[in-house]
Amino acid sequence: MSVQAPATRAVTDSMAGYLDAHPELKYVFFGGKGGVGKTVMAGASAVWTAEKGKRTLLASTNPVHSLSGLLDQNVFGKHTPVTGVPNLFAYEIDTKETIERSKREIREKIQWFLKFAEISTRADEFVESATMNPAFEESAMFENMIDLMFRNEYDAYVFDTAPTANARRLLGMSKVYSLWVNKMMKSREEAQSLREMLSFTKKKEQDPLMQYLIEFRGRMEHARELLTDPNKTAFFFVTLPEALPIAVITRFINWFSEFGIPVGGVLVNMRIDRSVVNPDTAEFVRNRLAMQDEHMQTIWEKFDSQVRSIVPLFEDEVRGVQMLKRLANEVFTSKPAE
Repeated sequence: MSVQAPATRAVTDSMAGYLDAHPELKYVFFGGKGGVGKTVMAGASAVWTAEKGKRTLLASTNPVHSLSGLLDQNVFGKHTPVTGVPNLFAYEIDTKETIERSKREIREKIQWFLKFAEISTRADEFVESATMNPAFEESAMFENMIDLMFRNEYDAYVFDTAPTANARRLLGMSKVYSLWVNKMMKSREEAQSLREMLSFTKKKEQDPLMQYLIEFRGRMEHARELLTDPNKTAFFFVTLPEALPIAVITRFINWFSEFGIPVGGVLVNMRIDRSVVNPDTAEFVRNRLAMQDEHMQTIWEKFDSQVRSIVPLFEDEVRGVQMLKRLANEVFTSKPAE
């Protein structure tokens, strides 16, 4: 099979160029289909940002963590300085602890509400019902993620997210929560009005549940503002030059844009280096390169100016700080047309 190069194309606005054009960028997310290299791209971006002098947190919201393996050090459950990279901290969120803490908080709120409403039913059944929801884990992770953002302890936050469908639900929580809270507040106002009408006293009672809903709505509104601010937030999609991951990010780029979450661009990973392929190269490699050429044409047609970097397939796995620095150089350094 021929290894003749197709018509050349070049990245018009690189990753480095995008960051230069968005100097206030603070919250960076990496997502895509499973197995495309989200974690290594997030790690490389965090290393690059930290080496530019910004105090940076690399955090994983993926229940199946891999940051510790990537960095060759344990970063599970606490903010940990990354060896060999000043200004960089890493954190794999303890999903189990996050869920248990959320359950405790829900139990306290339900007990508090039942007491206020003078209902003698035990809270355990309500807690079990609330926490058995399949989306409960994502809700707990969302709460943990925005807690990190609200604390504002770092100059930059880089998030390695779950596969895109989960990331979509995770980042969409702020809108879902807002709709839920508004309905709850309306129902609560109607119930409180009825209670006052039936009461023998004209004294208005403090409603702790309403106060909680008001505070929660403010919290979700703040989260929505941060996640949809194009100056502070960007979501980057990672793909391989293959049909399925391209189809996945095509669908979700449109959804993220409609939802208002700023899309920073697309990173293409594991592109075979054409310069090392010749007629004597193994047929398998030549066939893979030809396949990638076809899919690169699709990538240019679909994403064009959104392509921020084309990263070559390395001869070894990306693991450890030195490999991340090498990857960061590939991601952020402008390259000639391919």
